[in-house]
Amino acid sequence: MAFLHRGIHLLIASCLLLIPERSVAQKVAITFDDLPQNGILPSGVNRKDIAGSALAILAQEHVPSVFGFINAGKLEGDIDGAEALKLWAAAEPVGNHTYTHIDLHQSTVDAFERDVELNEPALELLSSNGSWRWLRYPYLREGETVAKRRAVREYLKARGYRIAQVTIDWEDYLWNSPYARCVDKKDAKSIEWLRTSYLSTASMFIDVSRAMARLVYGRDIDHVVLLHLGAFTATILRPTLDLLRNKGLSLVTLEDAQSDLAYAIDPDIGSANGGTLLEQLMDARKLKYPAVGKKPYKELQGICQ
Repeated sequence: MAFLHRGIHLLIASCLLLIPERSVAQKVAITFDDLPQNGILPSGVNRKDIAGSALAILAQEHVPSVFGFINAGKLEGDIDGAEALKLWAAAEPVGNHTYTHIDLHQSTVDAFERDVELNEPALELLSSNGSWRWLRYPYLREGETVAKRRAVREYLKARGYRIAQVTIDWEDYLWNSPYARCVDKKDAKSIEWLRTSYLSTASMFIDVSRAMARLVYGRDIDHVVLLHLGAFTATILRPTLDLLRNKGLSLVTLEDAQSDLAYAIDPDIGSANGGTLLEQLMDARKLKYPAVGKKPYKELQGICQ
């Protein structure tokens, strides 16, 4: 049966690869994880301020509805976080990111499923129309074994969930806490470096993700970008949207982006590290990754300390 299951996925994937490239412009959906909080904040700034600033930019830039994936466990004892989340949900859709941001690779299937369900009461309060039935896996880890991956996927399907995939990720959260530190130190030079390093890293990983899509599918696809709502967001969100547009990507909803038949393909593999949909498919097909520059992990860790 396992061989048959795998064979069906390979047949679907082969058929989908024969679909000709669409003539319409490439699309991209913006999504945010870890609401209501990511990273530390500068002195005198709260989570509600951060959410309000980001929402204002999304509205001014006419960005179609942007899913925010929440961990309701972060609301315990955090009034500011609760207010930020209510503000977001009044303007944009929300989805399930599990209650505690549980790592599927470090937990059992039962524990993961309980964490998904613990998050649902908050989602129902925030979005009573049921539009929240999208699940974004924490750490983009869908199961280190095929058996675990399949078990969770069957559970999610039975509960009416769709999986919110990611195809473009440059670990934007790495810049949130450094920015807060630099603001507190009033270090304008370092803040400018954060801005330029962020945009150059984003540009590299947008390009490499598009290259991976062509390797995997033989064509361009519509994409889903992963961002995190934090101290740096309001400063860098507008330039990030400009960057995407300048690369010929038009902004759409998550549902629109994932209507691309590329998202019908399930890599159906266990993955030690997880990753974007494209990374999973690259690994499943043992494809060689395109060359890409390194992210400035060390510099970000040390700046403004």
